[in-house]
Amino acid sequence: MSDVVRFEDVGSADQLQLVKIEVGEPGEGEVRIEQHAVGVNPLDISQRRGEVKIPLPSGIGLEGAGVVAAVGPNVSNVKVGDRVAYATGPIGSYAASRLYPAERLVKLPDSVSFEEAAAVLFKGITAQYLLKTTYPVGRGTYVLLYGAAGGVGQLMASWARHLGAVVIGVVSKESSVERARAAGCEHVFVYDSATLAANVLEATGGRKADVVYDPIGKLTFDTSLDCLKVRGLMVSFGISSGVPDPVAIGTLNAKGSLYLTRPSLAAHVATADAYQERAADVLDALVKGIIKAHVATTYALKDAAKAQQDLENGHSRGAIVLVP
Repeated sequence: MSDVVRFEDVGSADQLQLVKIEVGEPGEGEVRIEQHAVGVNPLDISQRRGEVKIPLPSGIGLEGAGVVAAVGPNVSNVKVGDRVAYATGPIGSYAASRLYPAERLVKLPDSVSFEEAAAVLFKGITAQYLLKTTYPVGRGTYVLLYGAAGGVGQLMASWARHLGAVVIGVVSKESSVERARAAGCEHVFVYDSATLAANVLEATGGRKADVVYDPIGKLTFDTSLDCLKVRGLMVSFGISSGVPDPVAIGTLNAKGSLYLTRPSLAAHVATADAYQERAADVLDALVKGIIKAHVATTYALKDAAKAQQDLENGHSRGAIVLVP
């Protein structure tokens, strides 16, 4: 029997319940993983709240790391005893032990701990596709990044700085400013819808941002558009404040022929090859010190509800990891 976190209906974090289930033996192309660390991500909260629809009842979580305990038929890429991690579905990472498709597993370098992998892989793949595919960030790119002191934000700030970008961070409170600077932001502003566009204009010498990465959603969307240069790209990739209101197509024209995209991780790791390539890039960046695993807090699996509440309420200074 294995401890697993499940929920029957959408709502508050109190919906999360620890139950025991029989995991069973791995089937065709599967392995059984004994998990040592589990990542907690904003998408988990959106699914639990019902903002991102999933079939219920359900497990929860998309990221974990551990050791291969058993392999099913026709599995050749991993073996029993391998240290592995993953950062995509199927949902159900909040568990002490689980079955998982072998082709979606990533072998961990010896220098990367389970906690580091669970803190970085999902967020790192998100950062990787946003910085290298959604917009090819390079030398001289002006990047405006919300949540620059958070889990994804710190990874993006460090990586974008390494790529040669000028990173302008946005945080929600003064106490987060230094953390954003330490991650790689050249300028950091506490969010104020009345002043942010002017702050960005000054910080860029009148140019404005080439790309805005906005995981906040409804609260910040209109202000984000005002921070973009002519033909700049607005990247809306999160909804922590709710889904943005529909935007009239003429608004993009009036504000400078802006581009708008709503990317998802799933679309960027749809094939096993694409997933493995992005994951390898993330682990390489971690090993080389380009990005760091900012593990803010670890919680026992039974405290998953508290872990989500702390992430939801902005009480975390980095990644949150569950330890089964």
